[in-house]
Amino acid sequence: MQPLLLVVAVASAVAAVVWGRSARYRQRLLVRVQADHGPDEDATILARAQFRKELHTTLLYAAVAIASFGTGMTDKGEIELLYGLVLIPIALSAFYGREFIREARLFEKRSSLERRAEEVLSQEALAPRRWAERLAPDDLPEIPGYEIGRVYQAGTGLMAGDFYDVTELSPTRLAAVIGDVTGHGIDASITAFQVKYLLRVFLQEYRDPAQALEQLNAQMSVHARPEEFISLLVAVFDTEASTVRFASAGHPAGWLWHDREVQPLRATGPLLLLDPNASYHSREIPLESGDVLLTYTDGLAEARDGALLFGEERIASVLRRDPGVEAAVLCKSLLDAAREFATQPLTDDVAILTVRRD
Repeated sequence: MQPLLLVVAVASAVAAVVWGRSARYRQRLLVRVQADHGPDEDATILARAQFRKELHTTLLYAAVAIASFGTGMTDKGEIELLYGLVLIPIALSAFYGREFIREARLFEKRSSLERRAEEVLSQEALAPRRWAERLAPDDLPEIPGYEIGRVYQAGTGLMAGDFYDVTELSPTRLAAVIGDVTGHGIDASITAFQVKYLLRVFLQEYRDPAQALEQLNAQMSVHARPEEFISLLVAVFDTEASTVRFASAGHPAGWLWHDREVQPLRATGPLLLLDPNASYHSREIPLESGDVLLTYTDGLAEARDGALLFGEERIASVLRRDPGVEAAVLCKSLLDAAREFATQPLTDDVAILTVRRD
């Protein structure tokens, strides 16, 4: 009796049982897959390959277990005969070798396709976030003399047309912009992207934001889609003249804290793309240290409690209650107030931009 071979026999028998049970589950899976896809589809071929390989492994361990047990209990002269049982799984390997290789290549090809599909899905999932970073970035330039706060919350759509921008036009002039393109999806986002960066060009060219809006409207109207419109508010701060000049293309009223009062900055012209020849005008207001401009998109004002809207006056009340709070805190408090007011989650995109003159 040879104890070591008996130990090998027991271990191999256990392995054979484990692989045998796995092969049985693989066989059940093969039956289901073949019933769903047919005998010649890739899914069936791969399921059959997995079953055969695990069955082959089961036979190999079983043969080793029998040979080891028999060798451990018999005379040495019979070793060769018992270990000849191992030739059975070896013969099966030779017989099915080409199929095993073909199935392995098929599995590799399928895995490669699945990996590429996962990469594509990952890129598609990342795309809305990349667009949002361009349209409503978390990082805005730090401009001496101004404190800037912003908040953006995506609604239920994958991509949307809400955007804001803060750009330095000159050492003494700063432009703050907020806008909203109708609709959702990639088309609205592309239009918003075009508006945001084309407006930068026109604001550098024209000192009056109303002129910049007129040029923007004329350019964008050339290729506009019939169902697409844009609301937009532009405010240009001039530290040398101590003024803020604004123009609004049908955008929800902004609110300016000035001279211990909150006053609305209402539309000074129609929505963009309604009329390529539309005219706009601007208003200029004195600006003092501590004055605050609060702007937002309509998703904030349209937060609902049943039939009631959060509305412009509640937005103004938040600013009126604590105009000295940090700009970033003001934006967050305003969004929190709308969430608390609404009986359902906010489904539209919300952008809030606040600028304070130091």
